[in-house]
Amino acid sequence: MSPMGRRSFLGALAGAGGAACGLPGTVGRGGTSGAQSALGRKPWRKRGIVLASDDKGLVQNFTSAAEPLGGERWRLWFSISGKGVAFNVGIAEGVPGGAMERHVAVLSDGDPPDAPLAIGNLPAGWRPVQGVHVPLPGGRHRLYFWAHAPKVVRYLAAESDDGRRYRVLDPLRPCLYHPSDRAVDGATAAEAGLSRMSKKESARPEGEPRALARQVSNDATNVYRLADGTFEMYSVGLVEVGKDHPGYIAHDNCAGWIRVIDRYTSADGLDWTGRQRLLVPDANDPADQQFYYLSVTHTPRGRIGMLGHYRVGAQTMDIEGCVSEDGILWRREMRGAWIPRGQPGEPDSYMVHAPHALVAHGGLWHLFYTGGNEAHNHKQSHGPPTRVVMHATCDNPWG
Repeated sequence: MSPMGRRSFLGALAGAGGAACGLPGTVGRGGTSGAQSALGRKPWRKRGIVLASDDKGLVQNFTSAAEPLGGERWRLWFSISGKGVAFNVGIAEGVPGGAMERHVAVLSDGDPPDAPLAIGNLPAGWRPVQGVHVPLPGGRHRLYFWAHAPKVVRYLAAESDDGRRYRVLDPLRPCLYHPSDRAVDGATAAEAGLSRMSKKESARPEGEPRALARQVSNDATNVYRLADGTFEMYSVGLVEVGKDHPGYIAHDNCAGWIRVIDRYTSADGLDWTGRQRLLVPDANDPADQQFYYLSVTHTPRGRIGMLGHYRVGAQTMDIEGCVSEDGILWRREMRGAWIPRGQPGEPDSYMVHAPHALVAHGGLWHLFYTGGNEAHNHKQSHGPPTRVVMHATCDNPWG
């Protein structure tokens, strides 16, 4: 690939995903969001750590829900990971700032056992992370998560009648696949625009279907049930670039790929179609800008987006506020951190990851977010690497 100017680069990046790059201040082909972009620039008051990592693993609530239980009590969904720690999802209940009782999921390849949180019909050795809890009609529940195992990285759905015991619907027919999953072969990868993986061989067992190109994502996924009963999902697409491309950052753990945001729709939240490319770097963004995730809060005034503002050169992550009327056209006027990262020595000094959504409760808006003091590629940190779940509030995120 020969060197190109910045604007040519942006055009090529947009075209690679079959969608248009947004004009300054807009996203999408030929239009702008009708929602007013009046997010408060400094609305958040940090209230401190509510969940800390310990010898059981690094904790995070990335993509996960926070749910009021009544009074000052909350249920916070979270994940654990870390060196030598098996992935898992869990819940913590209590008053933020005080002791919160934690329960990690009891996993089974058979029926889910009776436990505060259990997941059944999950093949042995498969581990869940980045859980997304979505209530269903009739008091039922759905839990989405990324399942990890040797040669397996895929987005599964599980359902529950009681909100405690979940059963995976079909582990061999997921919602999404990571490019490294065994069901993604070279033909699927090439169709998805990942030409460097065109010789990848599938390792899926007999009877397991081949992944479709529209199902290939790079994790960091959020799912929402809409007022009409349908579902929308925001996940990460990958655009392939060469070493002489302005967006190629050699020290990134995904060098040669640009992370962008796609939206899917579904009638049942299981079969996802209508994939659209929404957010790609534009002419007002630096060359190393990527978008790591999009969390969405639905309000009467419009959708509030918490966009993963990933500066790949510095390996830092911020929450960038953006707004939309329809979830498709997004207005980005902030172009930076909505809630500031901490100073070196504070637990959120390097990275800030958004939860599933903001929550309006008790006269305030609540943001429970994951803070980290370590670079995304794990090569630098401000002190011993750790992660925490932190709490912030504001009177009105719209300013």
